[in-house]
Amino acid sequence: MDRKQNLNRAETFSFVNPWIRYFLFFFSFLFWVFSLLIVAIGVYAKVQKATDTVRDTFLIDPAVILIVVGVVMFFITFCGCIGALRENIRLLKTFSFSLTLVFLTQLAIAILGFFYSDQTRDALGKFVKKAITHYRDDLDLQNLMDYIQKEAVINTMCGYGVQTQTFLEANKLIYPVGCADRSVMWVESHLLLVGALALGLALPQIAGIVLSQILISQIQDEITSVL
Repeated sequence: MDRKQNLNRAETFSFVNPWIRYFLFFFSFLFWVFSLLIVAIGVYAKVQKATDTVRDTFLIDPAVILIVVGVVMFFITFCGCIGALRENIRLLKTFSFSLTLVFLTQLAIAILGFFYSDQTRDALGKFVKKAITHYRDDLDLQNLMDYIQKEAVINTMCGYGVQTQTFLEANKLIYPVGCADRSVMWVESHLLLVGALALGLALPQIAGIVLSQILISQIQDEITSVL
């Protein structure tokens, strides 16, 4: 009788933790749905444009950026969903490697931006100037810049009358620094908020990497026990 019970336990025992497996599945599925939403918004914005986008504005087109980000997220989260559901080691490794690559890329950009702040400021300035140059060429870009100006510009009269005032008086009506310098100043004065946002972006990626590696190890143990 005891021997029969032991055999039944051996047959039902699994190295794969179902909590980890299904948590990783729903975790990936949530971001998979979110990626579809991003792609749908990007495609809709692209289709609804009255004119074709100029080649020079392709890299700063908000619709194109949304589509690219959404497609990358879709591929990564799809591997996580199916890999966890089907216990497919190859898809789980692809999911883990892709997340690790994205995380390290973001980390490298953040470190380079911190240590090379002058070069980052120059690059951001060039990006803003390019966006201003093609302001009328892209409807989405135009709406984005209009929104930023409404939120950031103090004087809606484009600085009318400030040339006759002192610097301190003019500083209350307009921003005397450019967009790139102002962005860097905002980041430097809101380091806690920026750090919290960066942590909120990094934690899901780290969780996905750790969970996928644990699940891969458990699946490999399961295969080894069968062999």
